[in-house]
Amino acid sequence: MKKKIECFEDLFIWQKAIEFAKEIYLITEKKGLKNDFGLKGQMRDSAVSISSNIAEGFERRSRKEYLNFLNFAKASAGEIRSQLYIAFEVDYIDRSELEQLREKAKFLSGSITNHMNSVSRSES
Repeated sequence: MKKKIECFEDLFIWQKAIEFAKEIYLITEKKGLKNDFGLKGQMRDSAVSISSNIAEGFERRSRKEYLNFLNFAKASAGEIRSQLYIAFEVDYIDRSELEQLREKAKFLSGSITNHMNSVSRSES
């Protein structure tokens, strides 16, 4: 039996988004990214935006608003994937770091989509 979702902290997608943001924070403290304040800031903002939009949407008063914020969170997962490619192209991260983080961002994006579908199907 699934645990009832009572707050956004109970959401699997929010928990995974927090873990992902932590990984982005840690990797942006390495090598060239540490001193590239523009890309570093963009990557951190995108990563934090995923969990923040999930939380904000959950706290909204309507399903429509919740879905809108989940859509923002999904968009941020795409944004960070693009930024990871840039970090790779300028040799801030290696291929294995790119692939590992890209896959996690894609997993988050897919999980958000699945959650959006579930919310859309649920009763009000």
